[in-house]
Amino acid sequence: MKTYLSKDKLDKFKEQLLQMKKENEDKIAENQEQSPNDSVNELADYDNHPGDMGTEQFEQERDAGLNLVREERLREIDDALERIENGTYGLSEKSGKPIPEERLEVQPTARYLVDEQ
Repeated sequence: MKTYLSKDKLDKFKEQLLQMKKENEDKIAENQEQSPNDSVNELADYDNHPGDMGTEQFEQERDAGLNLVREERLREIDDALERIENGTYGLSEKSGKPIPEERLEVQPTARYLVDEQ
């Protein structure tokens, strides 16, 4: 079964997905370029203040968690771009039924109808 969306609509969604991909890649690259110490301003006049170390650890864990979310999001975007290329974008992977355009507008990486989630 091939997509029910017009070429113009597919091009619009593809452009939106490519923009989302670039934003995610930029955020991941930006996060990886930062030194772990960049996220912590000196909280005290002497080194190794316990507050500094706790804050630094929290920042590193938070950034690592955000990168995992962004990397998963990149996989979803790449999968959606692949569905555009193979002609199945906008169709549920479960039932093959068309996903409403309104849903794709809000979540361009959608794979299923809402009631199939």
